[in-house]
Amino acid sequence: MKATQKRERIKVNGFDILKAFWDTAKNVLPIVLFLCIFQLFILKKPIQEIKSLAIGILLSITGLHLFLKGISLSLLPLGDFVGKNLVLTNNKYFIAIFAFGLGYFATMVEPGLRSLALEVEEISIGAIPAKILIQVVAIGFGLGMTIGIAKILNNIPTKTIVFPIILIAIVLGYFAPREFVDIAMDSASATTGPVNIPLNMAIALGLSKILETSDPLLNGFGIIGLTSLGAVISVLVLGILTKI
Repeated sequence: MKATQKRERIKVNGFDILKAFWDTAKNVLPIVLFLCIFQLFILKKPIQEIKSLAIGILLSITGLHLFLKGISLSLLPLGDFVGKNLVLTNNKYFIAIFAFGLGYFATMVEPGLRSLALEVEEISIGAIPAKILIQVVAIGFGLGMTIGIAKILNNIPTKTIVFPIILIAIVLGYFAPREFVDIAMDSASATTGPVNIPLNMAIALGLSKILETSDPLLNGFGIIGLTSLGAVISVLVLGILTKI
């Protein structure tokens, strides 16, 4: 009897794993199919290295599935737990410092930003070093994270903070070199990757849920946009400083 129940549980678990894997595959396969059809029927070019393509697709689906599963099991619950317990410190300044450190170090390991920084260094022939750009963006992201957490702690509407920041960005963009304006926009997008979004969002929502004066729907969201604006401003400031 016990052996039968154990086999049934294994079958159920195996089915759940395959179903979850297929759900991930359904997000990847349409893109691959679209590109293959475009290559064959529009560009009228053969698909080369079909074996490598098939292996790569399988690895991509497997990697994406494992990554999403890992995020849901680790970063999301951990971030939510930490966010809910931040109020126990009863020190807004300490929470603000924590928010900056979290945003800074999370951005430093963001793969999209690292790829962008290397491209910028290559195109600029070393005039804009990758390490400097990553540091500047991380500082800006950390400041944006600090502003976002302060917004939650003080129950400040997002629009009250966003409009002045956008105005500052417009003014800085007028004085910054054109290439830095473009890099600033791309840097902001590069920070919204697989590390920052789940972790920082979980922290913000966890903190907002536990505060009596904060509505998670009104204050828990919007923090990713604020962090991106912080990255834009920091890169624009770097551009102005290099110009001077």
